[in-house]
Amino acid sequence: MPQEARFVTPSSNIVLSTTEFKVVGKRPVRPDGIDKVTGRARYGADVAMAGMLHGKILRSPHPHARILSIDTSLAEAHPQVRAVATSADLAPAEDRIRSDVDGIQSNFGYFSNNILAGDKVLYVGHPVAALAATSPHAAMEALSLIRVEYEPLGAVTDIDAALSADAPILHEDPVTPVPRGAEHSGTNIVSHTHFEHGEIQRGFAEADEIIEREYRTQTVHQGYVEPQSATALWSEDGHLTIWCSNQGHFGVRHDVAELTGLRLSDVTVIPMEIGGGFGGKITPHLEPVAAVLSRKTDRPVKMTLDRSEVLEATGPTCGGIVRARLGATREGRITAGEVYLAFEAGAYPGSFVENACNTVFASYDIPNVQIDGYDVVNNKPKTGAYRAPGTPNAALAAETVIDDLAGRLGMDPVELRLLNAAREGSRRADGTVYPAIGMVEVAQAVRDHEHYRSPLPSASGPGRRVGRGFAMGYSGNISGEATVLASVVADGTVKLVTGSVDIGGTRASIAQQFGEVLGIGIEVINPIVADTDTAGYTGPSAGSSASHKSGWAAHEAGLDVKRQLVDRAARIWGVPASEVDFADGAAFHRTDTELRISLPELAAALNSTGGPITGRGNIHPGGWAGSFTANVVDVEVDEETGKTEILRYTVFQDAGKAIHPSYVEGQMQGGTVQGVGWALLEEYVYGGNGHLQNPTLLDYRMPTCWDVPMIDTVIIEVPNPGHPYGARGVGEASIVPPLPAISNAIHDALGVRVPVLPMSPVNVVKAISGAAQRTG
Repeated sequence: MPQEARFVTPSSNIVLSTTEFKVVGKRPVRPDGIDKVTGRARYGADVAMAGMLHGKILRSPHPHARILSIDTSLAEAHPQVRAVATSADLAPAEDRIRSDVDGIQSNFGYFSNNILAGDKVLYVGHPVAALAATSPHAAMEALSLIRVEYEPLGAVTDIDAALSADAPILHEDPVTPVPRGAEHSGTNIVSHTHFEHGEIQRGFAEADEIIEREYRTQTVHQGYVEPQSATALWSEDGHLTIWCSNQGHFGVRHDVAELTGLRLSDVTVIPMEIGGGFGGKITPHLEPVAAVLSRKTDRPVKMTLDRSEVLEATGPTCGGIVRARLGATREGRITAGEVYLAFEAGAYPGSFVENACNTVFASYDIPNVQIDGYDVVNNKPKTGAYRAPGTPNAALAAETVIDDLAGRLGMDPVELRLLNAAREGSRRADGTVYPAIGMVEVAQAVRDHEHYRSPLPSASGPGRRVGRGFAMGYSGNISGEATVLASVVADGTVKLVTGSVDIGGTRASIAQQFGEVLGIGIEVINPIVADTDTAGYTGPSAGSSASHKSGWAAHEAGLDVKRQLVDRAARIWGVPASEVDFADGAAFHRTDTELRISLPELAAALNSTGGPITGRGNIHPGGWAGSFTANVVDVEVDEETGKTEILRYTVFQDAGKAIHPSYVEGQMQGGTVQGVGWALLEEYVYGGNGHLQNPTLLDYRMPTCWDVPMIDTVIIEVPNPGHPYGARGVGEASIVPPLPAISNAIHDALGVRVPVLPMSPVNVVKAISGAAQRTG
């Protein structure tokens, strides 16, 4: 049984830990580590097959245009081209509804047209046609032989232009009827989210101080290292097999089956190792196209994107407008909160603005709230998920206004947040009532931490100013279906088959949750990420769900195996099963201490005592719970150049129970680095012609080791009552607080707000200059 413990060693970075387990909470070596560091692990681009063709995509040079005609005859006549595909080769999909990750629904026709454009192109880089040739070079050469006649249309590549009354219209039939607000008269708004409780006007009337801030945020990319790659083989018997790097191969199977008219059972998707995704590899881009080309050629077809294609056309996250207004009494009680969000969805609906509305005030208990979010289409690539999608933008507004309120009221920023903290029983704006949550514990950990309490370092020279910023963050996480199968091998090891793609060390965390049931370490467990024919249905590794749902399924599979091992030992000893238990890797009699048999001994006797033992866990669990996080960051800003240098960074997060603390720390640090990039460096830059001006990693500036110091981590454990081991999702929330925390730190250093992201040197200097002009 787990042992209760209220204390941790002084060297530990885990606080408030309440339960110690034998396997869960330890730091075993990752099962796939050797393959990955030696180069043996196989990724999507490593697939090679006899007779394989190479596919390439012809992309739109226009941000918005009608397709009048496509002539593929010259390309088809090329001696090395074997097939050409257009949208006409995809199954009709206009009347169906497709559910994306987080349950966001969209018209399947939109999804199909994003794979290969139908009657219109909606962004530069929009796929128009594709071909397969005997070499990548021949394929690229032959693309220029496809003749497309366009009728260029007006385009909008920023949020303000898309919202204007005279903006060109992208879609004549938006998915959702939109209630028009006085603020918007354009028709590129495709959905409106509205949350309200209390009486917002009364709340502001009760306030002694009211502060409002507005920001413009830009499109940014997930920045995964591995470009998308997919290989398809449509065999003569009509069965389609796909090898790809994707966060959810069962979702790929579904989407490809829909777009090719196949049954699900006629499609097998084999997941390769994945070189990063962060939400950006949930939606298929290449797989349906490779499948169509393979069907036409009776040959395997491989397609791999280059970096410019990744940046131009694979689903970056949204930019937009975020505005927050808060009112509070002199004593620090927040009486009202109002938020306006307008997010760029890109070419097709679905910007995750509803998620932003759900989470913008998630850390606080505010009696009067009104939140309005607008999903706005414009001529950029269709946006995709990116780590807590939508939430960082919203947090930028909410957390900077709360910080400004603390300054106006003369209160400590942490104490103001604690005074208004959400707790168990608090109701969120979307109606969610919290179970046990860790917002208070995270804020208290910040308040008591040496970093927050220590004096700021001195500036390194004249014209440089230092500041400290603090911000809270939250992500709600999701769940989903999961299946885990466990087979006991005769040598006492266990084969563990899971359908969750390993995108963050989940082979280990899932195996640990299985091993805890039997009291065995993961060194005797062999976790396998299986294809769609071998594993049972499992939802995508997204929304911080993989360790939750598949770990829980592994727990259930462990209980199944344990019951069978107990029965088998009871049969060997000739005693009732009720007198036998299994723990610490062995079966034992509850009262007769002489009767004990280890797992290897018992496994060796399986065939002679009844046959193999296989356990299973098939679940669609509830019980997922959000994770609260916080940042404390010190910066130094050069007033002349506007350059911001991060001096020190500490991240705090409630993991519920850290299944594998090293992986939790890695998630915290990785999300923080991405947040730093979003706050200070990253943005899509579009020219007047709708072309992306920085489509390579030479120009799209992401953080390097020169931009980020060592990031210290503090794990808080407030157990999630809805999980067998108390775990919470941890992969999402860490990207939320860096944006406002760094903004607060720059404000602390300079006394001015930078109203746009990124807070690059140019934008910092503009803010300083603007503040000087206003005071002058």
